[in-house]
Amino acid sequence: MRVLALTQIFPNAAEPLSAPFNRQQLSELGHLCALEVVAPVPWFPGAGWAARWSAAGRRGRVPRREVIEDLAVAHPRALYVPRVGRSLSAGLYAASVAREVLSRRGQMDVLLATWAYPDGCAAVVLARLLGVPAVVKLHGSDLNVTAKLAGPRAQLARLLPAASRVIAVSRPLADEAIRLGVAPERVRVVPNGVDRARFSPADRQAARAGLGLAPERRLLLYVGHLKEAKGAVDLARAYTLLAAERGDVDLLVVGDGEAKGAMTAVAEQSGEGGRGMRLVGARPYDEVPRWMAAADVIVLPSWNEGTPNTIIEALAAGRRVIATPVGGIPDLVTSPLLGELVPPRDVGALAAALARAVDEPYDPSAVAAAAAEGQGSWADSAARLLRVLEEVVG
Repeated sequence: MRVLALTQIFPNAAEPLSAPFNRQQLSELGHLCALEVVAPVPWFPGAGWAARWSAAGRRGRVPRREVIEDLAVAHPRALYVPRVGRSLSAGLYAASVAREVLSRRGQMDVLLATWAYPDGCAAVVLARLLGVPAVVKLHGSDLNVTAKLAGPRAQLARLLPAASRVIAVSRPLADEAIRLGVAPERVRVVPNGVDRARFSPADRQAARAGLGLAPERRLLLYVGHLKEAKGAVDLARAYTLLAAERGDVDLLVVGDGEAKGAMTAVAEQSGEGGRGMRLVGARPYDEVPRWMAAADVIVLPSWNEGTPNTIIEALAAGRRVIATPVGGIPDLVTSPLLGELVPPRDVGALAAALARAVDEPYDPSAVAAAAAEGQGSWADSAARLLRVLEEVVG
């Protein structure tokens, strides 16, 4: 089978840490079929001059073609209008990548988009021109956030039901697609996988020694983009409440994003209560298991989610989690052994849960074993994805 993947969430030379979940699944899929990736780079006139404050400007140095995980990846530039052009994104995106995609007419059996908007909408249109079926994979915020905006929602409601299959990473996300108009018989659930060669229980004190962390402190860890909707600012506020009562707990934040300034402001305003919060920035993916191994508890208080890989990886590493009952998270945190779920945006409840969690002893091996039930590898996930693609190619 010959598969063309269309996705704007994929690593590139300028952002090698981007979307590791997409890279891992597509890499495994590439072992099962002939796969090429078209990963457009957002662009607007003058983007290079805006590199200091624009991600699109920083992506200007991305090469037009590169090889990532043995996959041939093309990076056409996709025109968009910053800030105000969300409703135009799908049309501009489709027009921008059409030449790259349609150059493969007669060479592909299926077009797979791995994000709903604008990728999925563009894929439905371009697949018709290619003469192949379109399959759209949903991840979370593409439907839980973007699809709530009037312009994108109207386009998704018109185009997403026309896809031959819609794949969701969780059952709640699949239900959201059905509410948007996708026929239930066209929806499939394909959970993400986990790399247990990277994420497995490891010695906590050895990990701390390797990272230069104090062995006696209680350690909370956040891993991911620093966004308000990820609960990053809620976590900073909850931590300062906890730190006002406890002097032996630290919060490490691994990641970067627009909420960094707000989190820093919370720490500074709290005085002594914020001194234990350390923002270490984005770290290489291969380093994340060491940070998880060093932690007592991993926290992700998101307002909305698909099925977050941070939690899948934390549990595989044998670390309990504090999270929110949104998206597919309740399917992951199924017992008190694995962690606790608190209402989103409830800073007081989050602070109380953190206080309970840092004093709760547990066996990391038992956590990892319990989480492994029903949670497959990335190879398993890719095999399930391939079966859906085979359905439509027939």
